[in-house]
Amino acid sequence: MQPLSAEVHQRIARISAHLNPPNLQMGEGSVLERSSCRAKGGAPGFKVAILGAAGGIGQPLAMLMKMNPLVSVLHLYDVVNAPGVTADISHMDTGAVVRGFLGQSELEAALTGMDLVIIPAGIPRKPGMTRDDLFKNNAGIVRTLCEGIAKCCPNAIVNLISNPVNSTVPIAAEVFKKAGTYDPKKLLGVTSLDVVRANTFVAEVLGLDPREVDVPVVGGHAGVTILPLLSQVKPPCSFTQEETEYLTKRIQDGGTEVVEAKKGAGSATLSMAYAAVKFADACLKGLRGDAGVVACAFVASQVTELPFFASKVRLGRTGAEEVYQLGPLNEYERIGLVKAKKELAESIQKGVSFIRN
Repeated sequence: MQPLSAEVHQRIARISAHLNPPNLQMGEGSVLERSSCRAKGGAPGFKVAILGAAGGIGQPLAMLMKMNPLVSVLHLYDVVNAPGVTADISHMDTGAVVRGFLGQSELEAALTGMDLVIIPAGIPRKPGMTRDDLFKNNAGIVRTLCEGIAKCCPNAIVNLISNPVNSTVPIAAEVFKKAGTYDPKKLLGVTSLDVVRANTFVAEVLGLDPREVDVPVVGGHAGVTILPLLSQVKPPCSFTQEETEYLTKRIQDGGTEVVEAKKGAGSATLSMAYAAVKFADACLKGLRGDAGVVACAFVASQVTELPFFASKVRLGRTGAEEVYQLGPLNEYERIGLVKAKKELAESIQKGVSFIRN
């Protein structure tokens, strides 16, 4: 058997470097340098990190982001199981290079140089739990991760999925303010699952393809703070009072519907990953400079008297470059808005107080 040539050794070493965490690399000048680990001919694109990549949302999210042609480098971080997920995802024959990072000691390496950071980290909701019940566990996780972002990639756009979004986005904002890196345009709470559900449920009632339906969903991302504006549905249509009440309640309770159906085995992970990738793709298209990229998100806002509010935003190279007003609301929606704002105000303050006190 012929000995392997130096060139073959180098190729094998480069492939191996995809899977080896940074602290297992060989010394300086080694062919295992991660920076040189790039698939030949890989398309140019953006660098994306997923924090919580081994979780129920993180794994399908990582798979779908690996399929996105706008992604050139995909960093997968978690405190457990990151190497296994990285090995699995890395076998997909798409252009993005995948690198795995395990544990707090590798958080900074996972974040350095990223254009977009997606955060699904945290514990899932279980039957009987509200999103507020998640606060005690997930608030600290979000704080730690955002401290890493502030240090290593302060200019990255952040897509925050970790619940309760109504509180975790204010937590992230306060962390960034303390670090002196806060840019309200770049901090986006992901509420796209509410829109995805609204499009699906409305399409069922109307007998349409859900891909042809667009429902603006404003407010927040929990219970009554989720306010679908059914009067502004595209294509234009009208609903009876009974249909409006049914659809609004089902959209608001969509997360609970999944939690109860899974009987303790988890929460909405697959649909959340799908919705998160739709939103992340919109952010990347905005970063690329595409015109007219509009999506709903929970952002710093002057649409109401609240400091944060979900509404339609125009995405661009600097993040949420324009936040749209609500437009005309009917009486049912105006009543719903009052209820949403009352609960939202408490959730936002809870997040702010977590950091300030």
